[in-house]
Amino acid sequence: MRAGVLPGVALALLAAGCGAADGAPAPAESDGQAPSGQAQPAASTSSFWVDPNTNAARQLAAYTRAGDSRNAALIRKIAEQPVGEWIGGPGPEATVRGYTEAAARAGRTALLVLYNIPHRDCGQFSRGGAPDSDAYRDWVEQVARGIGARPTTVVLEPDAILHLVDGCTPQQFHEARYALLKGAVERLKRQSTTKVYVDAGNAGWRSPEALDEPLRRAGIQSADGFAVNVSNFQTTRASREFGQRLSAKVGGKHFVIDTSRNGNGPYTEGDPAENWCNPPGRALGERPTTDAGGGAVDAYVWVKRPGESDGPCRGGPPAGAWWPRYALGLAENTG
Repeated sequence: MRAGVLPGVALALLAAGCGAADGAPAPAESDGQAPSGQAQPAASTSSFWVDPNTNAARQLAAYTRAGDSRNAALIRKIAEQPVGEWIGGPGPEATVRGYTEAAARAGRTALLVLYNIPHRDCGQFSRGGAPDSDAYRDWVEQVARGIGARPTTVVLEPDAILHLVDGCTPQQFHEARYALLKGAVERLKRQSTTKVYVDAGNAGWRSPEALDEPLRRAGIQSADGFAVNVSNFQTTRASREFGQRLSAKVGGKHFVIDTSRNGNGPYTEGDPAENWCNPPGRALGERPTTDAGGGAVDAYVWVKRPGESDGPCRGGPPAGAWWPRYALGLAENTG
């Protein structure tokens, strides 16, 4: 079963309303200017920065202008919460600097999701990534320069380890990928205020025993921890239990949980192989917060951007494209 990632990454999607031609999230683009620094929404009590230019924020503005108070109230549940900024295109330094500077001006922490590993997503909906190892190392260097000394949390390469473990990524690329992930962790941790969490799947995929050695080979020792449930729908309780078991196997490392769409848990009807892709009847989960109950859980985060498609399934647009109907459904199903 796939991890179910494939969210969109960038400002390019906001204008175009669609993903890249190959189905991958469109690369983040920037003119080198930081996003406007405006007050953070009162509804957000998280220490993470709320981007005022997300798809959800623009949809909220459109509904408000149209006098559609009902749908505006629903989309506000998404627009006023911090979500991950997916970084996956060439030349990321200016874009990353823009996000981290805006977050720092607001006194918040930027949440970045790095998604550019070579042979990404095994050629599926979000295929793409850097062309080779040298290009990826240079790309990570640019990301690190863009972060600078500003407080930043990084979720590193959703699905990159899982697709090694499940065999989706061809064997000849395994050693290079482990080396790239380890090198990325080490380079990012040279930034004084950067936390790094390596993606480690979800509670409905494999047991922690399957991820112990892969995480070690990917440099978990140098990271702050790992991320679970990225773009998936496993409940927070199941994710916490899964993360605690995995933490015990990797030296007590802490972890973060993606709660963006897990309010109603996983979808269990139909073909199990497709239950990760735009499943119906799902809901938003716990709001992002660093007050996640203590223990090994550092935070609940919205890594997946609610309302952006998983891919062209169940009538959805390409991976990463904004889908208002799905966004409204997530919000409407949320208490």
